[in-house]
Amino acid sequence: MNATVHQEAGNRPIDHWFAHYSSDHVNLMNQRIHVFAVPLILWSVIGLLWCIPVPGTLFNAGLWAALAMFGGWMFYYRASRAIGFGMLAVFVAMAWMTRWLHDTLGTPGLFKLALGVFVVAWIAQFIGHSKLYEGKKPSFFTDLKYLLIGPAWVLSKLYRKLGIQW
Repeated sequence: MNATVHQEAGNRPIDHWFAHYSSDHVNLMNQRIHVFAVPLILWSVIGLLWCIPVPGTLFNAGLWAALAMFGGWMFYYRASRAIGFGMLAVFVAMAWMTRWLHDTLGTPGLFKLALGVFVVAWIAQFIGHSKLYEGKKPSFFTDLKYLLIGPAWVLSKLYRKLGIQW
């Protein structure tokens, strides 16, 4: 197989990103906080994007969230097919849930819920990184790309528990 298409595990960019991300998340309590807070932040961003009005009548609510999820999915798929497929499942589940919430609560209700979840989950993240637990700044302070790595890192922890190669 062509070396530019297939890279050995450990030499892929995602392996380096995970190694760096893991080095900033060694405290067990901080890891546990991240396992809950990172998916909540991901969902809240999707929910907030869902609330942005769509111009015209050709597209439905959720267009901006769908475009962002597609862009995120392309990033994950290029980094690792297994992570890409897993994140696709996560995005589909979150999109279904967000559509249901939007239909149930309306745009203002979804916006308030997503904003509240966003704020609370970020507070939890910063508590996890405080001197109380990790004592290190979040990875995204060194590179904004780590905002995308967090959800994949959490998924990779699930994959390891299930014995899935990524």
